[in-house]
Amino acid sequence: MKPINQKAWLLVLPVVLCVAFSAILPLMTIVNYSVQDIISPERRVFVGTEWFRTVLRDGELHDALLRQLGFSLAVLLVEIPLGILLALAMPAKGWKASAVLVIVALSLLIPWNVVGTIWQIFGRTDIGLLGAALDAMGFDYNYTGSAFDAWVTVLVMDVWHWTPLVALLCYAGLRAIPDAYYQAAQARIA
Repeated sequence: MKPINQKAWLLVLPVVLCVAFSAILPLMTIVNYSVQDIISPERRVFVGTEWFRTVLRDGELHDALLRQLGFSLAVLLVEIPLGILLALAMPAKGWKASAVLVIVALSLLIPWNVVGTIWQIFGRTDIGLLGAALDAMGFDYNYTGSAFDAWVTVLVMDVWHWTPLVALLCYAGLRAIPDAYYQAAQARIA
């Protein structure tokens, strides 16, 4: 048996070095500025890790981190089952499969920096469809004045924008399973 030559991995080394350099240089700039207090352009004061100790003991930071983890968990609890259900409901073959794939992927084509603006306009009660509909139904919806309304709006916005990615990944995984397994599962059920 001929041994496998692993020297081809050395060809990846220049890319790894370039990426490491482009990642480490900005990181070192951040570290440099995080340990210095710039009082004026001519004078800098070294503060060391004092700011890090102060921030890491801050209760507001801990509360914000817990809120972010709760939000992320809520998003995942909605997006993953919804994406799986959407993938299971999508047609497997024919022109309908292509049409559904394009429709599902539409929200992923919207740039990340435009999504917030779209939802800000959509959610406003004076011009937005969602805000006007909720107002007409008697809901006191104000995402700029209510923390809960803002939380729900961002949750819905995130689910709308990223659930198609989950659905497409699940759909690709389902389509990668050979038909023989589907037939075997169908025969076992019958």
